Amino acid sequence: MKSSKAVFLLVALVCAALLGVAMYLQIVEEMQPCPLCVIQRYMFVLMGAFALIGALMPEAARRGSAGLGLLAALGGAGTAIWHLYVKAHPGVSCTTDPLETALNQLPTAKLWPQMFTADGFCSAPWPPVFGLQIPTWSLIWFGVLALVLAVQLFKRAPRTTIWK
Repeated sequence: MKSSKAVFLLVALVCAALLGVAMYLQIVEEMQPCPLCVIQRYMFVLMGAFALIGALMPEAARRGSAGLGLLAALGGAGTAIWHLYVKAHPGVSCTTDPLETALNQLPTAKLWPQMFTADGFCSAPWPPVFGLQIPTWSLIWFGVLALVLAVQLFKRAPRTTIWK
């Protein structure tokens, strides 16, 4: 894609679609989100919001949005890695702790409890989706979107000249 505006819109669309999948798994498949799931949802929301803002900004100002989106992607990837660690080590837990309480007290959890309230257990043995656990899918998508945003952040800005 030549237009970075289209790339930013695609990132925002992918983030929205992934949040839609999360809601499907929660409502239809009855998979309750744990605190780490909710943190990953916040990171997808931030990435999508920064991408949407970047798409609406002039070409020269998009680097800031790409950088902030990249930070959200890296934060989400780190959370997904920790989530996979928790699932691999059943003795480690992330529920009934200050993290869950703090997340459930945020204004977004009050405004949209279905999306941002943590009710599940991180180590819950949910069946894999296409052979992979949910945090693995999140990690893959955080990685892909981080790569896309990094390219946007570090690509050379078009040269402008006074004389044509």
